[in-house]
Amino acid sequence: MIGFVGAGNMARAMARGWGEPVLATDSGSGRAAALVAELGGAALRDNEELFDQADTVVLAHRPDQLEEIARGVDATGKMIISVLGPTTVAQLRHAYPGATVVRTMPNTPVEVRRGVVAVAAGGEAAMPLLSRLGRVVVLPEHQMDLATATSGVMPAYIALIAEAAIDAAVCYGLPLQQATDMFLDTLAGTAELLIERRGDTGAVRREVGSPGESTVRGVATLERHGIRSAFNDAARNVLERLSLPYTGEAVISST
Repeated sequence: MIGFVGAGNMARAMARGWGEPVLATDSGSGRAAALVAELGGAALRDNEELFDQADTVVLAHRPDQLEEIARGVDATGKMIISVLGPTTVAQLRHAYPGATVVRTMPNTPVEVRRGVVAVAAGGEAAMPLLSRLGRVVVLPEHQMDLATATSGVMPAYIALIAEAAIDAAVCYGLPLQQATDMFLDTLAGTAELLIERRGDTGAVRREVGSPGESTVRGVATLERHGIRSAFNDAARNVLERLSLPYTGEAVISST
């Protein structure tokens, strides 16, 4: 059975994607119990009990709690899958010397098994399990922060673009639900079209726009307002943040 140390948003998305009973702990938030109520399994009183019972353990707690959590448990022979952002493979191995450790960066569409899961090279042992959540991409470890700054955060960016596009449609007269349905179906269809065209974004744009006509004018407006530079700056800012010490609130305790 899979155990989750921490039952926040990413843990919930992965657990839902696997769709099986789980073991889970939290720091008193009630999220572990809620996850177990949905999927089955057990919300356990402490991490030591979780490590005793789970075959695979997903670390979904605060990154700066790595050593604290590891000191209280025995992970010998376990597979440890980390979603702890910038925590390195070396740090994971130091914390869990008797375990097989895997550094990953999933994104939230794993919940519907359409996610992208970046895996640091050397973690291929987890691929059969992780591939059930979507596409698995193995990267050199030095590119894992870049995976966070691109695919990891991308669902939030796409949701923001959706909000902006839907709001624009509503502003000029479409009812909210109609605008939402039209945009989301267009988004899904365009994604399928891009996959079919093997990522040829230029071809997809050219097929919509004729020289001097409405689509070309609209695209030019987005370019003038800096859509490309905005994405570039966003990636840079995320990478800069990943280089700083973690300052978030506690998610899970070791007792």
